[in-house]
Order: sequence, then C-alpha cells, then structure tokens
Amino acid sequence: MAEAAILRVRHCGADIFCRRAPPCCPACGCPLRNAGLGAAPVRLPSPFRHGHHQPRAFLLRPTVGSFLGGYDGKSDLHVGITTSNGVVYNYNEEGVQRAETGWEQCLSIPLVQPDMFGLLQQWDQLLDEFSVGEAWLPHRYEEHDHNCYTYALAFINSVLTAQGKQQMSKLEFTEKFVIPQTKKASKYMTLHQELTANDVYIVPLPGQEKQC
Repeated sequence: MAEAAILRVRHCGADIFCRRAPPCCPACGCPLRNAGLGAAPVRLPSPFRHGHHQPRAFLLRPTVGSFLGGYDGKSDLHVGITTSNGVVYNYNEEGVQRAETGWEQCLSIPLVQPDMFGLLQQWDQLLDEFSVGEAWLPHRYEEHDHNCYTYALAFINSVLTAQGKQQMSKLEFTEKFVIPQTKKASKYMTLHQELTANDVYIVPLPGQEKQC
C-alpha cells in the first residue's frame, strides 16, 4: 500500500509538517518561496518497508491491521524472518508459516551484511532446516513464552553459533535492534495521525523564538 508523503518545512522557529508544501507559512502567513533553504520542504523517510522486498531480514508488524491503519501502539506485534526472495517464515499456533503476502508494511532489520558471502548462499537452506525442528510444531506454541519472537531469535542465535559468535538474549536483541526502529515508527505514526486529522501539524523547535 502506498503511503502519502510527509513533508517538513522549517519557519517561525518551528517544524511544520504537511502532506503538500504550502505556499505560505501556516504560522505567520509569510510566503515561503524566498524564505531560504531552511524553509524548503523536505520529505521525511518512512520507517516502514515492504517486507517481501527485504531479503534475509527480521520483520515486525502488527498482528492485526497495519502500523498506519489504526494501530494503537499497544496491540500485539508479530515477527518473522525473510528468505533471500522475501518469503516470510513466521511461527504461530498453526506452526511455521511461509507467507508470500501480508507483510507489505513492516519494520525491517537486515540480518546479513553484503560481504557475508557464505551466509548469503546458505541462508534459505538454514532457515528451512531450522523450521522443521520439533520445537516449532503447532502444539508447542505458547502465546507468551514460546511464540513468534522465540522462533525468530532462536534462528538468529543458531546462525550466530554456527559463525562462532555469541548468542543474544531477547532483551539484548530488543534493545539493540528493535527499540530504535519502534521509536522511529512511533514518531512517524504520530505525524501520520495528526495529518490525517489536520492539514498541518506545527511543532515548536526547542529554545527557538518565533521569528519570521
């Protein structure tokens, strides 16, 4: 699904967020055309990615709905691991699923660097072999203690172990990789919600005087 762009214009000591660049400052009414480089509209990069276009990645999305489709920031999230061609392996009460659709708006964390040639070649086989383990049979699923996150992190740790690297705890992986992404997503979702209700959203810059 295509996202409407979010633009930022700086003027009057504030960040002005909008969908379309305004000809005049919404705060003071001054024309922005000759207001300098700072007032030039900048498109904010979206933190969300089409998950099926993200090879060998850890994906995160709402279990129901989408981040920009009414997600409240509190509902359950679902995670998965992509193959080299974007099939999302994920674990739920029905066992390991291999999804080719449904992950079009996700947070994505790349797991393999371009110079890891051996892992690039073996990734799909490793993921497939790991996923047939008895630990991931449907009856083993438990919502809080043996879930999609357990599965994804266990696979990541199996790869780290094979490389002779130290495994990561759930807390460590979450703090290092997931939280920075969710913070970006939270800010972007706030802007999206504000601009769904209003044409502009004005945020004063810290320590700035309102000057035109």
